[in-house]
Amino acid sequence: MQHRTQDTSYISTRGGMAPTGFLDVLLSGLAPDGGLAVPAAVPRITATTLEDWRPLSYPELAAEVIGLYATDIPAADLRALTAAAYGPERFPAPVVPLRPLDDVAEGLTLVGLSEGPTMAFKDLAMQFLGQAIPYTLSREGRVLNILGATSGDTGSAAEHAFRGRDGVSVFMLSPQGRMSDVQRAQMYSLADPNIHNIAVEGVFDDCQNLVKAINSDPAFKSRYAIGAVNSINFGRIAAQVVYYVWAWLRASDGVAGGDAAAGSGGGDSAIEPSSFRVDVAVPSGNFGNIYAGHLARTMGVPIRRLILATNENNVLDEFFSTGIYRPRSSVQTLATSSPSMDISKASNLERFVWTLLGPEEFQSRWPELERTGVLDLSDQQARLDEDYGFVSGTSTHADRLAAIRRVHEATGTPIDPHTADGVTVALRVMERGFPTLVLETARPEKFPETVAEALGAPRPVPEAIRRLLDAEQHVVDVPCDESRLRALIAADALRP
Repeated sequence: MQHRTQDTSYISTRGGMAPTGFLDVLLSGLAPDGGLAVPAAVPRITATTLEDWRPLSYPELAAEVIGLYATDIPAADLRALTAAAYGPERFPAPVVPLRPLDDVAEGLTLVGLSEGPTMAFKDLAMQFLGQAIPYTLSREGRVLNILGATSGDTGSAAEHAFRGRDGVSVFMLSPQGRMSDVQRAQMYSLADPNIHNIAVEGVFDDCQNLVKAINSDPAFKSRYAIGAVNSINFGRIAAQVVYYVWAWLRASDGVAGGDAAAGSGGGDSAIEPSSFRVDVAVPSGNFGNIYAGHLARTMGVPIRRLILATNENNVLDEFFSTGIYRPRSSVQTLATSSPSMDISKASNLERFVWTLLGPEEFQSRWPELERTGVLDLSDQQARLDEDYGFVSGTSTHADRLAAIRRVHEATGTPIDPHTADGVTVALRVMERGFPTLVLETARPEKFPETVAEALGAPRPVPEAIRRLLDAEQHVVDVPCDESRLRALIAADALRP
């Protein structure tokens, strides 16, 4: 089964990159002109295609959806890659389960994205990259040194996807003392020689700025074959689109014939599945996950609204509420609370603003952000909801605790604090008659202190987590200094 109709090529948001293929952008970080790779045209899917996809397993669906973006990977090879990425060795079946939370609020559903090896949604994209990147390197006889920054879950997901893989080394920057104990242990316990953990004095934005500085030096980047697997890598975005399609398919199973109705205030009238529209709530920090949702909506998945949820670092909420993007020093939530969202400058927002303004106006207005530190798009604010379906909200630590308690009291199981931010904002803005899917961010076991605070008592620590926390740690502590980072890469990088 294939629905590819034409090749998808990629250009840069900054306009200085010739159209290129998926495999090329897969191995690169920033575009040569400092921009981000975006599809020259977003592929479209029809209601008929969605129905054709309904019986597929998650690995089969991933091959179909990613195949619309990765048109330079032969279909048979792509099926093999997704089968390996999402097979039973790494994920139980179903890979992405949906759990109704009607006892919390009618129409609320949790989309289980944290069934992978590091118990976070990042696994779903990273396990695909862990197959696709070595496949590409092997075909081309190349090596790659992955340089990334993590605020919590990206690092461990990347390291577990690439550990021991030939032709790949990972240099992962994390902010000292800003992650939960489990997040740190998942990364620092790895002893594989191709994994290099670097703890930077500072916050996540400092780590991200170091990565951008290296990526902005074409000579160094080329000499040491530097690539990226954080959310600026479009391969990861393409893999994230899959679970939006999957979640809509599973939410709309059984809709035809009047088993469910949406978009009409409820009722019993029979509707076609393609008329079944959902809202999707997404805890957001770097805007990569919800940007994938924007692509899914643009492609034709019947998503009515994308509900963006932030924690106290509410730069994105401010943007979608006012049209003014004002990055500022990130507020540090507790390392045990929702640290993965402690981000002030969302890398992937550039991709969406490029779409919002169009290529020509983007070139004239985006530099304002670099000049002044603020991008005023208040003249576009109405379009954010009306044309693109974005609504947003902010959650606090008290809100997180209340959401964890509410879900636990209703279902008997806890949720993690990032997911609680999504539940908080979803409950605030959801409308009767429109099912609301909340994308799970991580398993609660990764944040036991906050869960215990919410529930009034600690939960038993699984033996696997206890062993992880007791494991030897492998990490280098460094100041926030670009020259020190360059020296570490030069000493340990695989050479082309």
